[in-house]
Amino acid sequence: MPIERETDKEIVTPGEVEKQLLEELYNSCLRVGKIDPSLYVEYDVKRGLRDSSGKGVLTGLTEISDVVSYEVIDGKKIPCDGKLYYHNYNIVDLVNGFAGRRHNFEEITYLLLFGKLPDADRLRRFDDLISVYQNLSNNFTRDVIMKAPSSNIMNALQKSILTLYSYDDAPEDISAENVLRQSIQIIAKMPLISVYAYCAYKHFKLHESLMIRNPKPEYSTAENILYMLRENGEFTPLEAAVLDIALVVHAEHGGGNNSTFTTHVVTSSGTDTYSAVAAAIASLKGFRHGGANLKAKHMLEDIKTHVLDWDNENAIRAYIEKIVDKKAFDCTGLVYGIGHAVYTRSDPREIILKGYAKKLAAEKGRMPEYKFFDRVERIAKEVIAEKRHLFKPICANVDFYSGFVYDMLRIPEELFTPIFAISRISGWSAHRLEEIINNGKIIRPAYKYVAEHLDYIPLEER
Repeated sequence: MPIERETDKEIVTPGEVEKQLLEELYNSCLRVGKIDPSLYVEYDVKRGLRDSSGKGVLTGLTEISDVVSYEVIDGKKIPCDGKLYYHNYNIVDLVNGFAGRRHNFEEITYLLLFGKLPDADRLRRFDDLISVYQNLSNNFTRDVIMKAPSSNIMNALQKSILTLYSYDDAPEDISAENVLRQSIQIIAKMPLISVYAYCAYKHFKLHESLMIRNPKPEYSTAENILYMLRENGEFTPLEAAVLDIALVVHAEHGGGNNSTFTTHVVTSSGTDTYSAVAAAIASLKGFRHGGANLKAKHMLEDIKTHVLDWDNENAIRAYIEKIVDKKAFDCTGLVYGIGHAVYTRSDPREIILKGYAKKLAAEKGRMPEYKFFDRVERIAKEVIAEKRHLFKPICANVDFYSGFVYDMLRIPEELFTPIFAISRISGWSAHRLEEIINNGKIIRPAYKYVAEHLDYIPLEER
């Protein structure tokens, strides 16, 4: 039976014969792909590049950021309140020092790329450079973003970044000077690409009116995102300030997170900037990484539908217990937004964003919802510790409140993870430059072969 084709959509639909073959191949794949878990212990394999305690295996050195969750007292590692440093500066001090300024994400991007805080003149010139680079040609917007729109904006973002290669006069030049130029251009263009891709999706897939608005050069990145997204282009100062802070706290988180490590790995191979960024976007898309904020939002919405009285802590606790017992929500046993691979007592990004979420909830008349989130956070930490017999502290992470913040800002769900990418591109760029400048070897971890060696069997004898 031939394969049926929908030529106008370029979709291949398998017939019954093909479906049967695919099922047989899938079953074969399952049989050959399963590895005995005991072998990981036998060969001391660090699954996920983590040791037995869950801590990441040391694979490199960086000066860009430091994630601190323990302090050493009398030779013993003791869990402490989490700290995050961008170069030499504590993120809490950086945020407290903004003092009502508007271009804070741009200032943090400068710090990550160049290792020092800019003075007023350097920051102004850097802002001007981003404004120069942020425009997209009409041809690129029409031919790349508007054609074949994707329901997942991360895929549209990845496609567009890869296509920028064709618009670059020196795409294969991986000198630090050229990569810096490419990086700043990508940092400037990613907000436009993401918002325009969402507009295209709404128009062509949801049949809504198409609105494309050019950014304003005097606006910050956060202000332009809100301006381009909203039909009237209006936003309050607090809305812009909260989104600006969200971009700041998501901009960087050490070299060991999945997407940044991906950046180091592919950069070490000598590939071009556009391929490296596309690989990082592919990593961030996953629900275990950048997509976790959306999972947390959906989980909290699920809890709301099953706990009608948001003040009833017993009902909240009972439902969270069902989630942990794999009897509710997605039945994975995970409480999204609670727990972190590194932080123990607290995630400084979550504390910062939670404070701004409270301010925004007060402005939006959504304080009952904020208080509900606060209760879920506290109760979930208690339930997880009890159910899993944990002896170390557990904290909420930045994903717990980010979805709530984006929802209050009227940012559509489709843009939750792209907003993360718009922010994290600053950290990715800094790490790519660090890898290039230090001229390290290609990153090549080892895998242990654990299957048999067999003699070849001729085709006619099988």
